[in-house]
Amino acid sequence: MAKHETRYVCQQCGYTSLKWLGRCPGCGSWDSLVEELAVPEDRHRPSYLRTPEKAVPKTISQVDKVRISRLTTGIREFDRVLGGGIVPGSLILLGGAPGIGKSTITLDVSMKAAGRGLPVLYVSGEESEAQTAMRAERLGKASDQLKVMTATELGTILVEARQLKPKLLVIDSIQTMYNSELETAAGSVGQVRECTAKLLNFAKETGIAVIIIGHVTKEGNIAGPRLLEHMVDVVLQFEGDRSFTYRVLRALKNRFGSTSECGIFSMEAEGLKEVDNPSGLFLEPRENAVPGSAITATMEGNRPILTEIQALVSHTPFGMPRRTAVGLDYNRVNMLLAVLEKRMGMNFGDQDAYACAVGGVRVSEPAADLAIVAALISSYRNRAVPMGVLCLGEVGLTGELRRVGLTERRISEARQLGFRRFIVPRGSFSGSRKKPAGVVEVGSVEQAVSALFEGA
Repeated sequence: MAKHETRYVCQQCGYTSLKWLGRCPGCGSWDSLVEELAVPEDRHRPSYLRTPEKAVPKTISQVDKVRISRLTTGIREFDRVLGGGIVPGSLILLGGAPGIGKSTITLDVSMKAAGRGLPVLYVSGEESEAQTAMRAERLGKASDQLKVMTATELGTILVEARQLKPKLLVIDSIQTMYNSELETAAGSVGQVRECTAKLLNFAKETGIAVIIIGHVTKEGNIAGPRLLEHMVDVVLQFEGDRSFTYRVLRALKNRFGSTSECGIFSMEAEGLKEVDNPSGLFLEPRENAVPGSAITATMEGNRPILTEIQALVSHTPFGMPRRTAVGLDYNRVNMLLAVLEKRMGMNFGDQDAYACAVGGVRVSEPAADLAIVAALISSYRNRAVPMGVLCLGEVGLTGELRRVGLTERRISEARQLGFRRFIVPRGSFSGSRKKPAGVVEVGSVEQAVSALFEGA
């Protein structure tokens, strides 16, 4: 059978060329021509007969009669992020920075699923079979239901998968796979797109769930065309700082569940371990309160996680004071410093200000504004925020305190960890909701500061 012809199509204007060009003659954009397959059209058959698909329209009630049961892997955090398990016939894309643990978590998922009696085929294009087996020994005992192979030609992989008929197929990684019908090297835009399209068709035809690992660029985006994320059913992002042990698994896209869930893992010597109760994960026990520290509750998906915000304000002999933010938005910290200068009359013009979120966690939501302000004022005045106080609220430019979402859930989680006093924005419990004990509602930064250091 003759190979299909290839052509190069501009991703900006659609210009077609038989050879690759660095600059598109149609629109003038650089490096926009991508290799594609030119499938010949059968002109001897009517247009309505050219598709081999046997698609029959059905009503919703007829479709509902076919119930699909999810495949549970045995890793609760992983299953919860997916919405309860892996949907058969789905295509899942897992991305993350190099060395973050993508191969480790997929191999662990494969071993746990095989241990539950599900046949799994793990294909690695980056490691030999012996290297994969060495990594599997570190994670635990592998079941005979798990089959591993080293291959990079997609046609060979799909032939083996059709013979073995596994419930789960893992591809590590999509950038190492290549389609022999294309002349370009593995990892090119055309190869990544064509290989993903073939895996998508394979998953839908056979009902086999497919997990593919994708590399990321230096900007943090998944390498390859943006179309890749639109083609798959689920996009998972594995995040974390390699300097710390904790990893966060997020669902950026999920056709079968919520994207507000996240899974917390800890990188141990035996591999990734799931963290069941991450609420107080980033809190260190202290006997006495210290200046420059405040506690807030941030949301990771639907989970409240208590986070310690630390600040250090010190006099500088230089004319230009230094501002540093670690784990926090640098511009937001500068904005809060300006609010304190304008509304509270504090002079930070000759003070260096350092603020960080302890434990390597990254805080981006505005609910941590009040905790940042409390930590800055505590260090500036050298007065400690009392123990057992939780700060919640967004600080506006006019000095008012604005409400945040899921306040009750944050307070309930903090109360279980021993917190008894909660500084929240005014109106957080308006209407029929009853204000819990220990909650102090304030409307401005001045009122919040008075409530924070009351009795200190």
